Amino acid sequence: MAENVVQCDDEFVHSIKTLLWGNSIKKDVFKRWAQGFYFSPDEPTALIQTEGGPCAVIAPVQAFILKELLSETDVSTWKNINLDTCYQLLVRASIEILKQAAGEKVPKFCIVFMDCKFSNEDNVRKTKWVEKIPEIENRETEINVANNENQETKKKILLMEMNEECRSIDSDLFHSQLRLFTTNTSEHVEEFFLERLEMLKDRYGILLLLYSIIVTKGVTEIRSEMSDPLESMIDSTYGYGNQSLINLMLTGRAVSHVWDHDQDVGGLKLRGIDTQNAIGFLALLEHLCYCEVGTFLKSPSNPIWVLGSETHLTVLFSTEKKLVSPETPADQAKRVFRKFDPEGNDFIPANLLQDVLAELGLVTDSDYVNVMKKKLDSENLGIILRTNFMDEFFPEEPRTCPDTFPLYHYNGLQHSNPENKVIYHKGQAVLLECTIKGIMESNPMLTVLQTKWPRIEIQWDIGQNPSLN
Repeated sequence: MAENVVQCDDEFVHSIKTLLWGNSIKKDVFKRWAQGFYFSPDEPTALIQTEGGPCAVIAPVQAFILKELLSETDVSTWKNINLDTCYQLLVRASIEILKQAAGEKVPKFCIVFMDCKFSNEDNVRKTKWVEKIPEIENRETEINVANNENQETKKKILLMEMNEECRSIDSDLFHSQLRLFTTNTSEHVEEFFLERLEMLKDRYGILLLLYSIIVTKGVTEIRSEMSDPLESMIDSTYGYGNQSLINLMLTGRAVSHVWDHDQDVGGLKLRGIDTQNAIGFLALLEHLCYCEVGTFLKSPSNPIWVLGSETHLTVLFSTEKKLVSPETPADQAKRVFRKFDPEGNDFIPANLLQDVLAELGLVTDSDYVNVMKKKLDSENLGIILRTNFMDEFFPEEPRTCPDTFPLYHYNGLQHSNPENKVIYHKGQAVLLECTIKGIMESNPMLTVLQTKWPRIEIQWDIGQNPSLN
């Protein structure tokens, strides 16, 4: 595979840097993204995020890891999964995200990695850190006496201090060391990753995967999908990934919105999600009407959702397969009706009825449509209500969602978890008879879940709501 490796030229690197970081890269923002993929000592399959910012990559990768896990094993066995298996899951998740970015046509995978000489320098630096372990062990003893911490303290201190030391390398040196491996088969990508697992574990692992996804998709293609092609995908001030970056990771498309299909707003075409996705997305800010999450992301093909707060991304998942299913005719009808009702008024102009029926594959004969217009708009107001439409054409909607089901929540930030332990927190959800939906500033977890299940109530095993931030 060596003949497929080339050095990244300056123009090529500049196009990626500008797309991601804008005209300049702030040192502190770049440092927060300079992190490798590594797993929690308290939850073997859960990724740890050291600082704010890279959750736009970490949370989607975690979601795809969970997709692999839910398809193969029972949650009760996850604590016993060894580290080698965890990194195999990481590789498989990464490949699935790359496949989405490559598209269904003749795929071309482009894997960005670093010069081997730089990796050797990393190994020397790691050797120096190994020599410091006795000093850290002494410090751990003091901490154990004072705070009765568990045996993982040494590992966490070492990881944090190594992380700080590693951050001394600046972005210019990083970008000067980039190399490119290309192949047309995912099997070669898997082989490449497994032979070079250190590239994912080391301090630039997250960035190398992100750059690989961007190059595989293509900078030009990504800009064409974004609403504002001049916007950087990583906020230059705070370092958060924008919605286009999140959507690229989740769906393979760098569109800027999370509603279904494209929408025409004042003559401006705004692109959205075009099909049911493998992983879902729910947004806390939807309850304030700051965004609209469509059914393609609210109802994914797997019971896994990335949750978006104002500043952070976490992951919600369930072992209950009945929470997700192929789109029913009634689901499709609601989605299509909504397509012709872009402002969400729950009605359409009567003259659009024929277009809605045509898209749903129903009868569109003019005489029949005129009869239905009169029936559905009996007061001759010139509009057709969604409820009337659904009652007429889809009168019986079987309920498939169970009344009770387990939910699990993941937050990769240690300080956002009780006792600083990154683990999956379990909750038992109940769908009540009446809708309890309302803005609850004191309970953002419940508020975001109500955008998907308006009648939900949930009790968490930790006796408190897991943090979305």
